[in-house]
Amino acid sequence: MYQRIDGENWRHVFIVGDLHGCLSDFISQLKEQNFDYHKDLVISVGDLIDRGANSAGCLALLDSKWFRAVKGNHEAMAIEALEEGDGMLWQMNGGSWYQELPEQRQQNVQEALLHCRDLPLVIELHTHGKTLVIAHADYPASHYKWNQPVDEHLLVWSRERLNKNLQGRGEDIDGADEFYFGHTPLKEAGHFHNQFYIDTGAVFGNKLTLVQVQ
Repeated sequence: MYQRIDGENWRHVFIVGDLHGCLSDFISQLKEQNFDYHKDLVISVGDLIDRGANSAGCLALLDSKWFRAVKGNHEAMAIEALEEGDGMLWQMNGGSWYQELPEQRQQNVQEALLHCRDLPLVIELHTHGKTLVIAHADYPASHYKWNQPVDEHLLVWSRERLNKNLQGRGEDIDGADEFYFGHTPLKEAGHFHNQFYIDTGAVFGNKLTLVQVQ
């Protein structure tokens, strides 16, 4: 469930919002940042696939040593569809691209999607003496602790904390310095207490959010 990354192993570290197949937008952003594929790292808040133009290309990023990701609810839906043979929920939420692939390509992509079972749900990044926590939708506890058991469904689906923040009823999550989430598309990135929400709906025509944290 948890994975640790030491920022000392990288020159710069960035966190990117939900990609949803928007590979060209992502690569453009990296060029703007003079990203070095040998020295820098990007951590994704999940939802690499569905709705956008190049889901397969975004999925293939997981093979790159400069790219890490937590599992999002769209990866979870895809895995469930492939394992249980019922793809209705996935289809309704942008998964039709998979069925439209040529058969050989579909087999390769299926293998990559099933590898998403091994993605962490929480990434803990240590940088400049700070602890940053990355998860897809929420960290469903008032206190963060390494390897603490938390509800996997809430990690990738919950909007309860964000809704409280939007209503002015939010609060810090203890145990780490900053938390980064995606999942809910906002017009612009949100910052509430020690939580950052960086899904800005790139797949709906808005700008993809890429945050440099080191």
